[in-house]
Amino acid sequence: MAGVMKNLFYGLVALVLLGTGAAYSGVFSIAADRPHFAGITWFLEMARTSSIERHARDIEVPELGKAEQLLGGGADYEEMCSSCHLAPGRPETDLSAGLYPRPPNLSQPRLPYGSGEDQARHDFWVIKHGIMASGMPAWGSGHDDERIWSMVSFLRKLPELDANAYAILTARTKN
Repeated sequence: MAGVMKNLFYGLVALVLLGTGAAYSGVFSIAADRPHFAGITWFLEMARTSSIERHARDIEVPELGKAEQLLGGGADYEEMCSSCHLAPGRPETDLSAGLYPRPPNLSQPRLPYGSGEDQARHDFWVIKHGIMASGMPAWGSGHDDERIWSMVSFLRKLPELDANAYAILTARTKN
């Protein structure tokens, strides 16, 4: 048994050294215009999903859908999110086309992420904390939770909007 453990240890050390050497050599492309290998894509998506699930599970979801949330969240979405995540009736932008992984088009219906509250927790966490090496910024450093929940509230409504309704809900009113 000790010999098997010793061999596993040496095998693991060899894999780490081989992987480090390959990465250091530059053999792996980090170009944003080339997709990852299927196994790497699977691993990164699994790691992202698992991390968000774990870190968002205890977030308490407030009441969503209030008019002031939709208007505030809509204006913020237009200014901060629409160039990557698009809007009803708007074609892909140079920015959204150039990112890898491609940001989801949030104006289109998307597969639910668990229950409605699970989706809200997920969206809140991603907006607040961002996602490393994806182009998704962490908006929590400059926005309080109430403002982020307003964006989450707007995201729930967004796939139902046409271009005219979107324009109304995203107009920034001046006080």
